Amino acid sequence: MIHRPCFFIVTGGPGAGKTSLIEALAALGYPTVEEAGRRIIREQKAAGGTATHDGDRLAYRALMFRDALDTFAEMESENGPVFFDRGLPDLIGYSRLIGAAVPETLGDAVARYRYNSVVFIAPPWQAIYGHDTERKQDFAEAVATCEAMREAYEEAGYALADLPLTSVEERVRFVLKRVQTGGAEETQSGETPGSMPKTTDPRA
Repeated sequence: MIHRPCFFIVTGGPGAGKTSLIEALAALGYPTVEEAGRRIIREQKAAGGTATHDGDRLAYRALMFRDALDTFAEMESENGPVFFDRGLPDLIGYSRLIGAAVPETLGDAVARYRYNSVVFIAPPWQAIYGHDTERKQDFAEAVATCEAMREAYEEAGYALADLPLTSVEERVRFVLKRVQTGGAEETQSGETPGSMPKTTDPRA
């Protein structure tokens, strides 16, 4: 097993503010990994490919799986917090959403490549939900996606921390406060065993 406690995942359904949070963290200088699914859709459309959510979903999942393994390996040299817009267990949730069996290779990878034990999840938020050229699901599907991801991560042994339904700035503060404690919530005394050292330099 390869465990990277400094790897923090942000998951949830589409249109819940994940990408805005990741972009805000990147603007502060933290290493981030963009959501592979959206990039793959752009690349497939540009190339005339069919590996998309509304096309060949199994091929789309295979590309996302490969990307998740690659980005995990690429970020292993980072010593400080790294924020991922989705991770390997998302693909188990996605498999269930599309009614596909979970490949053994995917299950093995989820068990082998471990992120921080706390995963941030963006709950469905209808007030900010919208469509774009890559996000075509309706709000009901967004809710179902969030629940599928929550179930997949809990089954994989992760604890979920729900992001507050508030501004991006408040969400950044919420996430960074948890990161300073290694992902765990602080005790009443404010002490958390094994917490990450506080620093003003996100790349330290």
